Order: sequence, then C-alpha cells, then structure tokens
Amino acid sequence: MIFNPMDMDNWPRKPYFDHYLNQVRCTYSVTANIDITRLRLEVKSKGMKMYPVLIHMLTSVVNQHQEFRTCFDLDGRLGFWDRLSPSFTIFHDDDKTFSSIWTLYSEDFNVFYNRYLDDMSRYGHVKGFMTKPNVPPNTFSISSIPWVSFTGFNLNIYNEATYLLPIFTIGKFFEQDGKILLPLSGQFHHAVCDGYHAGMMYNELQLRADTCGEWLHPR
Repeated sequence: MIFNPMDMDNWPRKPYFDHYLNQVRCTYSVTANIDITRLRLEVKSKGMKMYPVLIHMLTSVVNQHQEFRTCFDLDGRLGFWDRLSPSFTIFHDDDKTFSSIWTLYSEDFNVFYNRYLDDMSRYGHVKGFMTKPNVPPNTFSISSIPWVSFTGFNLNIYNEATYLLPIFTIGKFFEQDGKILLPLSGQFHHAVCDGYHAGMMYNELQLRADTCGEWLHPR
C-alpha cells in the first residue's frame, strides 16, 4: 500500500476542498437501487455467497477513482492511497451484535473471494467490534442492513467532518417489475467528491452487475 501526498498547488480541486472542509463542512448521502437480477442468478448458479460478491464489486469501483481514495493519513497529510481494501460488518445472530472484519483486496475476484472465506472461517464467530487484528490504514467501510429495503439512509459522523473516505450501507434486495433491486447508500464528503463522482460510481456499479459473467470466475 502506498500513500501519495497531495500536491495542493497543482490540485484543481483545491478551492472546492478548502470550501467544503474549512468554510462549509459538508457531507452528503446518496441512495439508489442497483439492478442485481443478472448478478443474483449468476451468483446462485455458481453456489457463491452474495455478500462478498457485492463487497468486491464495490471495492473494485471505488479503487478506480482517486476521489474515493483521498483522505488524511495518520500524520495528518492529505493524499490518496494507491488502493483500498474493504472493512465490512458481520452479524452475530445469537446475541444480535456485529463485528467488523477486513479482507485484503485483489482485483482477481477468485483471490479475494477465497481470502474472504478464510477470514470468515478464522474470525466470523469471534465477538467484538474489530475482531481481525492489524487493520491497515487504507480501508473503507461497508455495512449491511439486510432486514429493510430502505429508500434513504444517512450517517452522522461527529469527528469535525474530517473523515473523507466513502462509507457504504447495503439494504435488503426486493423484487419490482420483474427485477431484483438492491438499495445501496453511500456517504460522501463534498470536499473530495461531488454529485458527478457519486453518480458515475453508481453507473459503474450497475455496469459491473450487468457484466458479472466477465469477472465472476470461482475455482
């Protein structure tokens, strides 16, 4: 993992960053439905789990855009990671608590999927907030609320609005007009990305779901 400090003097976004971080601190959320009809059929036919498939899909799209990898490092420097890995929540049905686990990202879906299965085997039943040790700094958050097909979701983070990475929440999929739709909410910081970037991300997620046969290759 490589952190690239931002060259502020040559960063076209500098005035927007200054405005939305120092003058009018602003985060925003976007919730949209992803058509996973084809994706769900493909996943079921291969006997795979849907959650890691969605996690990989999200991480792959996030890693295509510098805007979603921009943040402050532990020394307070602004920059961007060469790539991010996902930190995701899992639910413990016996006591209704959750834990967060991270899995090292790979562009190769099969490699990532097997890493996910290994992490779940090792840490899936361990109770606590962060159960897998040595969480790297280049992670972003994904959570799931599979009990409700929400139409909107908003996170309120009280850290002086300096957390710049996106946060995603997956809802319960539902059927409508013969399609299987998945609610997906993203929380974004306006200092590093605008509605255009969020919109392009959702469009790319839909394209990736539609072309899932090209990248789902379990072995």
